[in-house]
Amino acid sequence: MNPIKLKMLLQQLFNEDLGERDITSETIFSIDEKTTGQFLIKKDGVIAGLPIIREAYSLFDPSIEVNFHAKDGDLVKAGDIVATVNGPIAYLLSGERVILNLLQRMSGIATMTRMAVDKLNSSHTRVCDTRKTTPGLRMLEKYAVRCGGGFNHRFGLYDAVMIKDNHIAYAGSITKAVELVKKQLGHMTKIEVETESKEDVIEAVKAGADVILFDNCSPEEVKEYVSLVPDSIITEASGGITFENIANYGDTGVDYISLGMLTHSVHALDISFNISGGKKYETVGSER
Repeated sequence: MNPIKLKMLLQQLFNEDLGERDITSETIFSIDEKTTGQFLIKKDGVIAGLPIIREAYSLFDPSIEVNFHAKDGDLVKAGDIVATVNGPIAYLLSGERVILNLLQRMSGIATMTRMAVDKLNSSHTRVCDTRKTTPGLRMLEKYAVRCGGGFNHRFGLYDAVMIKDNHIAYAGSITKAVELVKKQLGHMTKIEVETESKEDVIEAVKAGADVILFDNCSPEEVKEYVSLVPDSIITEASGGITFENIANYGDTGVDYISLGMLTHSVHALDISFNISGGKKYETVGSER
């Protein structure tokens, strides 16, 4: 994660949540009152986003102590304490919800990615994400995919060309679309072409695509299409691939399977924050 972008993002998120001030914590606690808090796992999964805890609390008070008991990408179990913090209780409580929101979502993404990788069970084919991310959180969500054992597709419209059906329809053909792109971009930018048939694949190969995407194709079709593509061209399959059928693509020979569900249909991993002296310290955390 880019530390500068992370700091800017956290400042924005805290501005949204805090507004002028945390009126509850400020009226109950003095700034001199300190305590210890813990981040407790309540459901088995893969943890992601732990560095956010230190970066977030440093915005409140650089002297807040943060100790990690796990690292991003670790498998964690319900009851595990992944981090402890010590500092002014008002700051610890003011920061907890933004931190938890990010940790829970990122860990949910990492957990889902690990499940997809395990179900695919392929030594060749890699699982990757898409641009179907939460607005504003793409950097964090794509980082979480890596924590889960997956790989990243393009980060935005700026770092790779992806010629899809609408581009092809307007340009007139795959060949024409690739030709238009190559006339204007340099050799460092890869060109991916979305295909839907055997004829599309053959045309994309001849047009000089760097990556060919097989869209909404069955495992049998993917295996056939892969055989038509030279080893110098990367292959990808996407569309209609779920946890229920992903294992069927494991021996197709495709290089990547991209899954939008890793980021747009994720369930947050249940994590709580509890302070020392509270009834739920080292047990179960609050849902609110």
